[in-house]
Amino acid sequence: MTGPSETTPSVRAAGGVVSRLDGKSGRKFAVVHRSRHDDWSLPKGKLEPDESLEECALREVSEETGFVCTATAYLGTTDYIDNHGRPKTVSWWLMEPDGGRFEPGAEVDELVWLDAGGAGRRLTYERDRELLAKAVLVLG
Repeated sequence: MTGPSETTPSVRAAGGVVSRLDGKSGRKFAVVHRSRHDDWSLPKGKLEPDESLEECALREVSEETGFVCTATAYLGTTDYIDNHGRPKTVSWWLMEPDGGRFEPGAEVDELVWLDAGGAGRRLTYERDRELLAKAVLVLG
């Protein structure tokens, strides 16, 4: 018998840990609620044909958050089995918004800006909390 990683093609995706300085309250991180999954996550999505991973990350963050961002640092990858039983590898960048505005949509119905502690408590998945902690270290 073969496992999912041997019979199912791997899903490639990319996303961003979006942060901004918020006046006197310090650094905040964008956390999104995905209505279809009823979870709190970091913005990410699947790679399109002929798209680089960084282009995918910037596009997906823009689609899910409404913000046009600049990627400031590569954070590495997370690997897991998605909800369809497929192996998934997500490449991540630290990002800062250059402009835009969140509008609820079909995929993401809510976005909150939280400090690192609040974001960590809100995120549904441990892999996202670990990535957030790595981003905080990179930001110094």
